[in-house]
Amino acid sequence: MKLGLSTYSLQSALNRKEMSVVDIIRWVAGQGGEHVEIVPLGFDLIDRPELVEEIRIAAEKANIELSNYAVSANFAQEDPEKYEQEILTTMRHVDVARDLGVKRMRHDVASRPTAQATVEQFEKDLPALVAACRRVADYAGQFGIVTSVENHGYYIQASERVRRLIHEVDRDNFKTTLDIGNFLCVDEDPLSAVTYNVPFASMVHVKDFYRRPATYNPGEGWFRSAYGNYLRGAIAGQGDIPVAEALRIVKQSGYDGYISIEFEGMEECRTGSRIAMDNVRRLWNQA
Repeated sequence: MKLGLSTYSLQSALNRKEMSVVDIIRWVAGQGGEHVEIVPLGFDLIDRPELVEEIRIAAEKANIELSNYAVSANFAQEDPEKYEQEILTTMRHVDVARDLGVKRMRHDVASRPTAQATVEQFEKDLPALVAACRRVADYAGQFGIVTSVENHGYYIQASERVRRLIHEVDRDNFKTTLDIGNFLCVDEDPLSAVTYNVPFASMVHVKDFYRRPATYNPGEGWFRSAYGNYLRGAIAGQGDIPVAEALRIVKQSGYDGYISIEFEGMEECRTGSRIAMDNVRRLWNQA
């Protein structure tokens, strides 16, 4: 296993201009991280090839790997021109991944308002989503890049929908970025969902949440799950997700690749990320 951090974990420091993406790479290496996952929020890599090169060189100098490149996309477009443009833009991100030297790229697949995120709508959208993912995966395949869908965004978030999409796309280089925490956003049991999807994982994200029932409003800093429960980001290993057991399931599955911390709690981001990395390293070794 190689433990590292998503740049998303330090997004608040990036937004406040306390750190640059290059600073984050150096910081993660300084914490003993073995890899960094690049999430281009607050910076653009399609229009700034010079920053791509800066990132690649910074990782080489820090002796740390660039594991994954994670971008947004939404192929659930009614307008054919917008649908085609979304595919072409995602392919341009594949070019960025190639230039970064990464061999994994997560792209979102579809997003709809929660009220529309039904299984009926999913089945209706599925052929177009499959076609788009195949085109992106086939394009990425010539560079040896594995593309993936994350259980993310309420619509393609439940383990059954992720697994169905993977089987329908039917490409060896299309898998899932498995986030052990995100299943709670659609009120799915994380351990069952991890067990169901880990055979298809190209990356594993470790995230934790505090969870409170829909009948109890805990106040500021919380958001709602698909069925109204309250969630708030936690330091991995300190929230309500059984992180130790989830890691045991991942380890016993035979997965031994990149594990990436995603911290989105209310604590100071560097403190939360550091503690999360320490916790996950310890829990993995004990699993």
